[in-house]
Amino acid sequence: MTEVATVPDATAPEASHSALQWRMVAGFVLGLVIGLLVYATMRDAAWVAPTITYVTTPIGQIFLRLLFMLVLPLLFSALVVGIAEMGEIRALRSVGVRTLIYTLVVSSIAVAVSLIAVNVLRPGGGIDPAAASQLIEQARAGAAGVVEQSGKAKTGVDALVGIVPSNLITAMSENDILAVMFFALFFGVGLLLTQGPKTDTLKTVFEGLFEISMKLIGLVIQLAPIAIFCFMFNLAAQFGWDLLFKLAAYVGVVLLALGVQMFVVFPLLLRLLAGKNPVTFYRQIQEATVMAFATASSNATLPTTLRVADERLRLPPQVARFVLTIGATANQNGTAMFEGVTVLFLAQFFGIDLTLSQQLFVMLVCILAGIGTAGVPAGSLPVIALILGSVGVPPEGIGLILGVDRFLDMCRTTLNVVGDLVAATVISAGTMPQRPA
Repeated sequence: MTEVATVPDATAPEASHSALQWRMVAGFVLGLVIGLLVYATMRDAAWVAPTITYVTTPIGQIFLRLLFMLVLPLLFSALVVGIAEMGEIRALRSVGVRTLIYTLVVSSIAVAVSLIAVNVLRPGGGIDPAAASQLIEQARAGAAGVVEQSGKAKTGVDALVGIVPSNLITAMSENDILAVMFFALFFGVGLLLTQGPKTDTLKTVFEGLFEISMKLIGLVIQLAPIAIFCFMFNLAAQFGWDLLFKLAAYVGVVLLALGVQMFVVFPLLLRLLAGKNPVTFYRQIQEATVMAFATASSNATLPTTLRVADERLRLPPQVARFVLTIGATANQNGTAMFEGVTVLFLAQFFGIDLTLSQQLFVMLVCILAGIGTAGVPAGSLPVIALILGSVGVPPEGIGLILGVDRFLDMCRTTLNVVGDLVAATVISAGTMPQRPA
């Protein structure tokens, strides 16, 4: 792994991403304020409905379609490359297997915590059904190719069997995201097990596809401030002040879910699996925690994380380097929780009751989507949009949460980095003793 070497070059992208975040906040605020003014003073004016129908809605839908166009190539190549790059498993079989099992189990716990929180507290409930139905109809007209697939969703045994695609091209054309992810994981394992010059060339092709997809996603994301303005104008003009209360409730539930993972789940893992005092652990990793919160980037924090693991936690270097480097892209508890809460919140906001099988689908996608996509600016955005369309929720609802995403991004990145250090500590304890202080 050579990700540390890329960090010095990350300054300019980080600055650019920060400027984009401020433009997104500006679009959010302007759209919200103007929409609320329209709702309060002229909601029945003759120009409002044509503006929403022929101006703001088409602009938002074009933005969403661009994301839908790119998200499957991005996820497919990210999963293939993410699995194939675990070549160190050959040299560190025990550590590799432990890391894989730990990541899957703890990510599942994280997403389950977030889904339970949003189901119990229901931050998106209570919106005017008539207004919600109106916006849903607009979304179906603009993104029918994605949303209509929700009506074909399989259940029970059919859903389980359907995870294994009989035809990859068909699965992609139908936006069958779980089937595509299964094939990508299976193909990545094949690349991992088949080492040679030809497979190295094929891996390079997928790395190129991943880089191209990231670049194009980055270009599309530059349009996000305009799209967010349109989304928020539409939402505020139709839902009014209820929007602000629901948004505050959403932020509260996200922070609650992240807090449970940070201060309940992680301390239990440290105490039970590593015999580590959680208070001592959090004191030792304080520098990495502050860096993660300030930069909102796991990759930018990686050098600090590696140094904290070596100098403060005194973890075996060969284990810590492997776990933390893999974890920077694959062990994204905070990102998975954020995606899960967001999808269910928006479903509640639009009055859509997701079945147990649909919520399990959301959970699986959130876990799998964490592999390889965390380094992409606004990488959660296309994944959330695709999940929303797959379960029949208006994808433009993402505009509701993007104005507060910067703060939530800082919080979930902090959880991601702490989760990586917890993983390194737990796996080191089960592999070899820590070095003496």
